[in-house]
Amino acid sequence: MKSLKYSWILTLILVQQSFAGLAQKSLWYKQPANAWEEALPIGNGRLGAMVFGRTEKERIQLNEDSLWPGGPDDWDLAVGKRSDLEEIRTLLNIGENKKADSLLVAKFSRKSITRSHQTLGDLWIDLGHKNISNYKRELSLDSALATVSYEVDGFPFSQKVFSSSPSQAIIVELKTLHPNGINGTVRLSRPEDDGHPTVTVKTTSNQTLQMDGEVTQRRGMIDSKPSPILHGVRFQTIAWIENEGGNLKANNEGIILENVKNMTIKMVTNTSYYHPDFRGENQKLLQAIQGKTFEELLEEHVNDYQSLFKRLEFKLGEISENNVPTDKRIQNVQEGKEDLFLETLLFDFGRYLLISSSRPGTLPANLQGIWNEHIEAPWNADYHMNINLQMNYWPAEVTNLSELHEPLFNYMDKLIISGKLTAAETYGMKGAALAHGSDLWHMTFLQAAQAYWGAWIGAGGWMMQHFWERYLFTGDKEFLEKRFMPAMTEIAQFYSDWLVRYPEDGLWVSSPSTSPENSFINLKGESVASTMGAAMDQQIIAEVFDNYISACEILQIQPDLLYEIKAKRENLRSGLWVGQDGRLLEWDRPYEEPEKGHRHMSHLYAFHPGNAISRTRTPELFDAVRKTLDYRLANGGAGTGWSRAWLINFSARLHDGEMAHENIKKLIQISLYPNLFDAHPPFQIDGNFGYTAGIAEMLLQSHDGFIHLLPALPKAWEKGSIKGLKARGNYTLDISWENGELSNASVFSQLGGKVIIKYQSNEIDLELGKGERFELELK
Repeated sequence: MKSLKYSWILTLILVQQSFAGLAQKSLWYKQPANAWEEALPIGNGRLGAMVFGRTEKERIQLNEDSLWPGGPDDWDLAVGKRSDLEEIRTLLNIGENKKADSLLVAKFSRKSITRSHQTLGDLWIDLGHKNISNYKRELSLDSALATVSYEVDGFPFSQKVFSSSPSQAIIVELKTLHPNGINGTVRLSRPEDDGHPTVTVKTTSNQTLQMDGEVTQRRGMIDSKPSPILHGVRFQTIAWIENEGGNLKANNEGIILENVKNMTIKMVTNTSYYHPDFRGENQKLLQAIQGKTFEELLEEHVNDYQSLFKRLEFKLGEISENNVPTDKRIQNVQEGKEDLFLETLLFDFGRYLLISSSRPGTLPANLQGIWNEHIEAPWNADYHMNINLQMNYWPAEVTNLSELHEPLFNYMDKLIISGKLTAAETYGMKGAALAHGSDLWHMTFLQAAQAYWGAWIGAGGWMMQHFWERYLFTGDKEFLEKRFMPAMTEIAQFYSDWLVRYPEDGLWVSSPSTSPENSFINLKGESVASTMGAAMDQQIIAEVFDNYISACEILQIQPDLLYEIKAKRENLRSGLWVGQDGRLLEWDRPYEEPEKGHRHMSHLYAFHPGNAISRTRTPELFDAVRKTLDYRLANGGAGTGWSRAWLINFSARLHDGEMAHENIKKLIQISLYPNLFDAHPPFQIDGNFGYTAGIAEMLLQSHDGFIHLLPALPKAWEKGSIKGLKARGNYTLDISWENGELSNASVFSQLGGKVIIKYQSNEIDLELGKGERFELELK
């Protein structure tokens, strides 16, 4: 053991710790939301809403995660066959990349049935309040509660909204002390689809509003030609209103409120995707909550939510009052000021969003989580798998929210079923082939009008990294055997079949191969996308093979595929090539790049989120990563949103806290809407999740065979603490520091085992029993 300036105390812990008394974390504002990107999001994984807090006509925009047009059987595979694939490979062998690009799109891609996740609609509460004072709008991250409070004509008024997972309902409470009570109308509506109504809304009693509809998309695209989609998921929403004082009356507009003192709206929604009898299911949900008070429903909701959110606590500097509005905080950072509270708030907001958009039994968080006001959303609010969907789940394991990963695994299982059909019928291969994008109905063919942005086959391997990371963080061998291996077998088998010999050295390569959304200048001077063995594909396939082999060793199995994978892994081109200028190559040779500062940094996959490159094991490649990033940034790279968030993670892996913190400030300055949503622009939620993961990566790393404490602590974070972070091996860590130096830490072992702890140049080998905690304190 190296000489240490720390004392190490070993103690036994019997129960999982919890953290009471968290400092209040909330977003708050002095004015209502004018734009959607100013409204405050709530969600229970399946049901979401954006609360505007308007005083005259309140808008609560509604979402449900399964609202998609079309169905599982209304699309066909691309027309290409194995013979077309061989022709493309021949073209690449002779340097005809442009012809290969064209044939790849023509034969294997369909811009097919471009379907979008859609809004559920809007709940409107027409209040007509005008003489307003002392206004405040707030989203509590501690309780997942959106609150609006103000005085109207000098009398207090309040609105509280939450989306409950236990109740599977959105609950709204209005209260007033105004002598005239609350007067107005409660309505439901949904946007039209290209001029056509999409729902019917009716009152079924003086207390009940009902909205029924079916998702269509009349401006959908099939093979780049307009073709209306006139069927889809069917749904029903019921809003049940309970009042104290005054009267409720139904009319053609909605439900009229007359002199109501207090009222609660209990709103349920179900769809044909989840329940064949979705209307009957709605009635069951409503009946279950009709007898409960607002306080009872809120208590159930808060207890459920806090069981997830309170697992982790992050503080920077001294505890400060949250006395500056959130939009003003963003503005101050844009003007060059520093705001450590906002940096922690944004970290917690990412955890909040994951809890609110991904729960066991729901769909995974899409490109906008579950928050989408459109019939045709930007990039369809679907599932992009060339970084976006994966980035959504980067925080899941490390921030102690492992069960929120489940929707991704369930979705992947269904994608693999579809991918097996694509592999067999389109490519003439075994296993499962996945493309860069999909939707509710699990299509797996390429969807590219241009090869550079959509003709990529690395999605399956990248998705499998999440299965493997789940095992590494939890040590769950049952998951490894029953969830990881069935999925990984199909992905590994496809890549094994897909590989061909590289003509110059006879090693195995992916062909055709692209680097997501990027292109290069070939030897003919043409801007092209496809080649043989682009770096990212090679890195991903190497990782797939390595993890498959490791899993077989852990499970002590020797399937026939194992021998095939081992043989090809030994002769696989690495995808880790350093050019003459010291940078990692993105393609199989040093081509000229038409966009030198490209936002995707795909050829660094083996560095992050992979772990094949590290300072300790591959120092030359580690230096090449730094030079690659420096070059990209010097040419305007890592612009907004998810790309900036990825750069924070890269910086953390470089152990460069100052670089990471500069990019944290840059993300706040150029990539945030007033409600803290990530501005790509437009809104993409992956940047929020990537930011949260990046903060965790700065404070704790465990990808390199040991637990590294504070690997990228910036000078600005002079004092702080984080409790509840997870490390691979199922360790839970609490870390505190002062004056920029570690002051104490504890390591709790859920499973027991050997582990190495490192801080700066200090390290110690530990062997902990199940349920034991190791305490480190500064002398």
